Amino acid sequence: MSIRLRDLLSRKGDPLQIEPVTGELGLERPVPDAEVASPGLALAGYLERFMPRRLHVFGETEITYLNSLAAEERRQRLEGFFRFELPCIFVTKGQEVPPEMLELALARGVPVLRTKLKTAEFYRMIKPVLEAAFAPRTTLHGSLADVYGVGLLFVGRSGIGKSECVLDLVERGHRLVADDVVQVTRRGQDVLLGQGHELAGHHMEIRGVGLIDIPALFGIRAVRQQKRIEVIVQLDDWETAKDVERTGLTQQETEILGVPIPRVVVPLNPGKNITVISEVVAMMHLLRYSGVDVAAAFNERLIRRMKKQRGLREYLQEDYE
Repeated sequence: MSIRLRDLLSRKGDPLQIEPVTGELGLERPVPDAEVASPGLALAGYLERFMPRRLHVFGETEITYLNSLAAEERRQRLEGFFRFELPCIFVTKGQEVPPEMLELALARGVPVLRTKLKTAEFYRMIKPVLEAAFAPRTTLHGSLADVYGVGLLFVGRSGIGKSECVLDLVERGHRLVADDVVQVTRRGQDVLLGQGHELAGHHMEIRGVGLIDIPALFGIRAVRQQKRIEVIVQLDDWETAKDVERTGLTQQETEILGVPIPRVVVPLNPGKNITVISEVVAMMHLLRYSGVDVAAAFNERLIRRMKKQRGLREYLQEDYE
């Protein structure tokens, strides 16, 4: 996914408070990098470590420094800066743009955008926008639901009952995030966010019934826009299910965008209450998150009992009285 400079100007509510000083110049060009930085020593003439692909922010320090130079020296420093292919320049705090900068920007086709925000505040607000635009993403076939605050991603073959399971969860008070098509975005190193396609909204396809509108049927509380994916619930046919865990001592995982996610394989047969099982999966995840591993604790208890019984047997075997 890419983002254009024009997209920054048209964000809902105008949180960045940007105005184009150079008009329509370069607003259609895509932003090449998610990094935002100040020009730093580049204005002093040191260009060895300069990163031209970044979005460059001129705060009060940079503008004050330029204004402190004589006009000829200021132009010389800016000419060295504008030698590179620059994507964009931001000027914060609503400051006046030096005439030499504006002249060189127009000549080189570099858009200059001005914001009323303070420099630190502008950095804080634009970085999440750029990180979201440049985050790794993929699309998965499945259904995503919020169950007790845990994001469960249901996967399995087409027609196995993923949507029906999530519909039952919604009827029990849980929340639908996405059905059939789940768009996954990685934030940071280990967070996966899932959401539905904007065209599908919070509709579900139930075989034999057709498309249903979840908010219209169950209310707005039955849906949410996005949710972190925390557990994958893989629904398999009973006859072909493999790697089914019996004790819970072995934790299976699946990688999505390089992030390992716990996976639970649930074999389906007639009469199995997959909805209750899904709720238990969510609650077990919450227990593990809080430091309680039921399977490991039971296994330790069993091993202690076996060691105790073995010690008693050895004692009795050595008692010849």
